[in-house]
Amino acid sequence: MEMSTIMERHIKVPLSNEEALTLQSGDYVYLTGTIYTARDAAHKRMYEALSNGEALPIDMGNNVIYYMGPSPAREGRPIGSAGPTTSSRMDKYAPALLDLGLKGMIGKGKRSQEVRDAIIRNGAVYFAAVGGAGALLSRSIIASEVIAYDDLGTEAIRRLEIKEFPVIVVIDAQGNNLYETAIEEYKKD
Repeated sequence: MEMSTIMERHIKVPLSNEEALTLQSGDYVYLTGTIYTARDAAHKRMYEALSNGEALPIDMGNNVIYYMGPSPAREGRPIGSAGPTTSSRMDKYAPALLDLGLKGMIGKGKRSQEVRDAIIRNGAVYFAAVGGAGALLSRSIIASEVIAYDDLGTEAIRRLEIKEFPVIVVIDAQGNNLYETAIEEYKKD
């Protein structure tokens, strides 16, 4: 991928099927709208609910899940530091959620082949947020509300209202993976 093909995009979330299909690996994207947070414990609980034929606390349809557990909010702020967690910890659960209509995931690090296959199968997208920049990322979060699994503390599911939240498309709906293409581009130089 030549760097000239990388685009900067401003997108509303939830993410439409059409919009997800236009995103390309390497695109810089600024998300505005509503997303949800869920980490390991919340994913495990949702997976167990599905296994028991129970409803999930959020509708996956076209939504985006951010793999994040925030630190406590300072006075006057809706949330504390809000950096991404390692995505591979959710790989066991992600394909089932993608098959239910989840359109996007935000985290950091590589994903399994099963997740990549589910991304392609469902026309979804995997975004990366910059690790270590949680305080900076929290500035793009304008509201935060715990909506499920309150007993999990920082791992509870939250609904976030975000404005211009910066992410990079790592795996696009066609399966192109920035972590692989970037290595190849680097080798050419």
